[in-house]
Amino acid sequence: MPQPIPTTPRDLPHQGLIWDRTRHLQRMRSALREYFPAALTAFDNLAAPDTLALLRKAPNPDRAARLTTAQITAELARAHRRGDRTATATRIRDALRAPSLRQPAAIEHAYAVVVAGHAGMLEHLAEQIEELEQEVKRSFHRHLAAEIVRSCPGLGDVLGARVLAEFGDDPHRYRNAKARKNYAGTSPITRVSGKRKTVSASYARNKHLADACHQWAFCSMNTSPGARAYYDALRAREVGHHGALR
Repeated sequence: MPQPIPTTPRDLPHQGLIWDRTRHLQRMRSALREYFPAALTAFDNLAAPDTLALLRKAPNPDRAARLTTAQITAELARAHRRGDRTATATRIRDALRAPSLRQPAAIEHAYAVVVAGHAGMLEHLAEQIEELEQEVKRSFHRHLAAEIVRSCPGLGDVLGARVLAEFGDDPHRYRNAKARKNYAGTSPITRVSGKRKTVSASYARNKHLADACHQWAFCSMNTSPGARAYYDALRAREVGHHGALR
């Protein structure tokens, strides 16, 4: 029989790498907006492998305008982009060559170095995230609680591993479900003063677990009719999307 494998937040940096990827992506988007807005129009997904390759090859407006349809199509093929690659490459080429406001050459050069750096980091992070994801799955499958966790609607290998790691595998750690909700930060905070009553979300919480539970609730709607019905009922009462997921 396989032995229990202790899981702690330190064992699962996968979520941290995803947050790092998001930060680099936002910084790259912000830089492009300052000197190369045409790129934001040309590329529908800045995190896509073909987009990152093209931004490393042509990180400023002048070099991007010199990209040919054949060069763009080659990157799309290398990234296994589906659909009509020639049409997509033509659209990207035209968007990159469209007239737009420009910054002085020195500023564009500096921003181009920044964007190329972020693109390289994002490519490296994508590889590391994929490699770590496979390791997370292997370790999770060896845990005795894996099948129990996976039986919950919305929890797969990676998200299930996150939830298990943050909650821990001691069955006696929490007194009841309410204690788990308190630790995850999903319990609402109610304040009453005279005739005034407010209900708000808790921000003093385990952010890794709160994020995992938020995604868990969202994913559960695809596999649990009950979760979907409850979410729809809350939305019908004009509860916001994030509030309904909590």
